[in-house]
Amino acid sequence: MPVGTPIYKLMIDPYIAVVAGALTTCNIPLAFLEPTISNWMETTMDATQWQVGLAWLPSFFPHVLGVYITVKLAAQYPHLQWFYGATGMIIIGASSCTVPACKNFGQLIAPLCGICFGIALVDTALLPTLAFLVDVRHVSVYGSVYAIADISYCVAYAMGPIVAGQIVHNLGFLQLNLGMGLANVLYAPALLLLRNVCQMRPSHSERNILLEEGHKGLYDTIKMEERKGTERGCSSAGNGTPGDANRVEEEWSGSEYN
Repeated sequence: MPVGTPIYKLMIDPYIAVVAGALTTCNIPLAFLEPTISNWMETTMDATQWQVGLAWLPSFFPHVLGVYITVKLAAQYPHLQWFYGATGMIIIGASSCTVPACKNFGQLIAPLCGICFGIALVDTALLPTLAFLVDVRHVSVYGSVYAIADISYCVAYAMGPIVAGQIVHNLGFLQLNLGMGLANVLYAPALLLLRNVCQMRPSHSERNILLEEGHKGLYDTIKMEERKGTERGCSSAGNGTPGDANRVEEEWSGSEYN
């Protein structure tokens, strides 16, 4: 098995660092709003308990829609993955800034749906980019790079309950949302660094590693059996000739491995 690149080397890769930062930044609004929005809804719009409990439910459908749209667009225009992520961050930023302006439950649904839709764009576009970066710049072993993605999520959601409440207490709910929205909008241009990633050439890709290994396993077994059959055939009734064995070997090699 190929030896994967150590996680600390992946972390200092500038392209992977940009993706990890985007994953953290785009999840901050969701992580910060979850522990604070219920109290804000009760104090500003006299929301009932069922409204507080169902505030995030409608956002599920735009999230699924965002995943579907990004997959379809990425299949047709894979070189624009960075653009889908940047667009998602701008949508998240605009939606976060809109949340404090909502006066009732119906109005609040729209920006929350926008946040989840934007997160779907960023996640669906940038997670495959991490795997591609590992393929072209490192060794095609993905455990460490997806661990970095999980760390990015964990940083955002660990900061949420700790930092968000303090910010709301000291500065206010409006300032919290404006700060989160501004952070996403300002980070979006950083994804321009990924615009040429699709033009990179593989260095230690899985395909090269497999080609360097040569023929193994079933091929060697069949090759050995053909040689034994040739030896037996030459000394018996002619069941198999060297020419037949060589032809089978060439056909196997040409059809399966070339």
